[in-house]
Amino acid sequence: MSKDLEQLRREYAENEAKLQQYRHRVQRLEQRKKYYEKGERQKRAHRLITRGAAVESVAPEVRPMSEQGFYSLAEQIFSMPEVRAAVQAAAQREGE
Repeated sequence: MSKDLEQLRREYAENEAKLQQYRHRVQRLEQRKKYYEKGERQKRAHRLITRGAAVESVAPEVRPMSEQGFYSLAEQIFSMPEVRAAVQAAAQREGE
């Protein structure tokens, strides 16, 4: 009977070790997921900053504008048919 108890204790210890390994594996995967998500946010932030800088470089008059004023101007510009056509053509060229 003590052999059975000893065997159960051994199995219990092995299973506890496996459980710890699985917990660590889950933790590593969650950390990896956060790392990749953070990287995507950083890439997006970088893209937005560089494009905003490009707009200010091409049209320095927008620098003193309020955010609301700038968005209003952007909506007005991008609603023009010739601008829409130019944006679509550029997007298609980039996609090729």
